[in-house]
Amino acid sequence: MRHLKAGRRLGRTTEHRLAMLRNLITSLLETERVETTRAKAKEARQWAEKVITLAKRGDLHARRLTQAVVRSKKVVAKLFGELKERYQDRPGGYTRIIPLGVRLGDGAAMSILELVDRPEKLPKAKAKKAAAS
Repeated sequence: MRHLKAGRRLGRTTEHRLAMLRNLITSLLETERVETTRAKAKEARQWAEKVITLAKRGDLHARRLTQAVVRSKKVVAKLFGELKERYQDRPGGYTRIIPLGVRLGDGAAMSILELVDRPEKLPKAKAKKAAAS
């Protein structure tokens, strides 16, 4: 019985699951938007919220705890710089999950996990078209 055992197993061993979620969090913070299955998105959202809250604290201990999850120094620098300032006044809810439908291969429910209040970047073709008009 799994009484009081929090978290999803996602059909993986503990080491594989933790490594996958760390990679997913790092990708989310780097690109600010990632497409994944709904179960992975729900699990990764919990970690991402905690990491961003740690970054808002900004002290050395918070940075070291963050580096245990986010495995890229470049992403940690972005988190403690740009993202910290962006979410400083926000009390929580830094991410959103947008359902996409099902994946054709196996019928898995797909979703987009993204950071809220992110600046919208137009693709180069649309940016040139907008500048021309």
